[in-house]
Amino acid sequence: MPTPFRYSMALAVLLAACACLLPTAAAGKSAPGEARIVNGKAVPPPDAPPTVRRVIDAANRIATKPYRYGGGHARFNDSGYDCSGAVSYALHGGGLIDAPRPSGGLMSWGKRGSGRWITVYAHRSHTYLMVAGLRFDTGYRDRRAARQGIKPGSGPRWGYARSTTGYVARHPSAL
Repeated sequence: MPTPFRYSMALAVLLAACACLLPTAAAGKSAPGEARIVNGKAVPPPDAPPTVRRVIDAANRIATKPYRYGGGHARFNDSGYDCSGAVSYALHGGGLIDAPRPSGGLMSWGKRGSGRWITVYAHRSHTYLMVAGLRFDTGYRDRRAARQGIKPGSGPRWGYARSTTGYVARHPSAL
């Protein structure tokens, strides 16, 4: 007759075997629809729509630029970017806007609520972008991003989700 110890060991082995089959972010894998960060740049997931890929590509082009108040407002191509200039640049890269918008203007852009792939979070004085599960922001830095090579500093950088308290969520149609 099996002992309780044998049942416990069998259960532990079974759970360990099942855990090996699950995808894990720690191993650098991403679930469908989730981008990942590699060397400070976002890598779109294989199932990302073309518009999402273009937004990520555009954001990657400025992901090491410095912060500059008003940067990206007079023209999309600039030497530095503030929050809304960086978000505007990325959205423009995806063909989603024609002209840069300030944070307050992004509060009424697109459709109300969160999108499946792209969401702009805005309030009067700050805005950031969530694309395929990653945050593109000029402010808040998180420890998880730092462990993956995202250096703290000013300017647009990729990171992970942050609190949305006080922000209005907006998204493009069908994304």
